[in-house]
This record gives sequence, C-alpha cells and structure tokens, in this order.
Amino acid sequence: MAITDNKQRYGNVSRLLHWGLALLIIWQFLSASARFFFEDTSIEAFFWPTHKPVGFLILVLMVLRLVWALVNVKRRPESVNLLAKLGHVSMYLLLFAVPVVALFRQYGAGRSFDPFGIPVFSGFEGEKIRWMIDLGSDFHSTLGWILLALIVGHIMMAVWRQKSDKTSVIPRMWGK
Repeated sequence: MAITDNKQRYGNVSRLLHWGLALLIIWQFLSASARFFFEDTSIEAFFWPTHKPVGFLILVLMVLRLVWALVNVKRRPESVNLLAKLGHVSMYLLLFAVPVVALFRQYGAGRSFDPFGIPVFSGFEGEKIRWMIDLGSDFHSTLGWILLALIVGHIMMAVWRQKSDKTSVIPRMWGK
C-alpha cells in the first residue's frame, strides 16, 4: 500500500490518521458520556481525566490530517456526491472547532493547559475573559454532540453504500 493517496483508495498516512482519530473520538465520547451519565463514580474517575489531553491530541491530529489532505488533494478518491463532500467538510470543521472552543474556555478562565505535561499556555490571575468562557460553555458540548450525530451518519452511509449496489467506499479507507 502506498504512503500517499491515489484515485482508488487512501494511502497509509490518510488511513492511519482516519482510524487513529476514530479511536480517539470513541474514547472522547466515552469520557463525555461517563461525565454526563456516571458523575462521581469510578467510571467517570477513569475516563474524565483524559478528556482534555485526548481532545488536544485530536486537534493536533486534525491539523495534520488537514495538511495531509491538502498535500494529497489532487490524488484523493473523488467524493461520491455533494452531500458526502459537505458531510466530510462539516466533520473536519467540527473536529477543529470543538477542541478550539474548549481551549478558549480554558484560557479565558485563567487556567493553564499542559496536556501530557507539554505546556500550551499558562494560567493567569485577575479578571477572567468572559466571552471566551461563554463561547466554550455555550458551544463545546453542543458542537460535540452534533459531531457525534454526523459521525453516526457517516458510518451509516458508508455501510449503506457498501450493502447497496452503489459505489462501495469502505475499501477506500479500510485498505486491502
């Protein structure tokens, strides 16, 4: 299998980024669900501390994925239709926006952020930046659940296309 993409299927780097992000996103929704449904339990205590660092890792991998997609834009398989293209663009935007608004909230609250011990920004004393906190508080969770709905739709459409006599898209990203 080639490292770069081609018109028939995605290359090793695209597949690694896709499936790596998929696993991290599953973990992220498990941690959010643990926080929502199992607050103050050992389940939440296990998952929740990883939520911020994994979210940051998703952001970093999304930036890499966007750069890689742009490098391969002429070689990639064609979108099946306009709706598929819009769905992918929406997921890309949300995979960027969800962690960014969380970072705004973290910074605006004056809290430092050092995922995996890597300092991203320092905290500060004094007045909090209300608009940053509000942006994160108002949109992080909502956009995250919208992202989950798009991901479920993405999976359902890929399976539907595979089972119907339409264009089979799963082999493009699964690799063989």
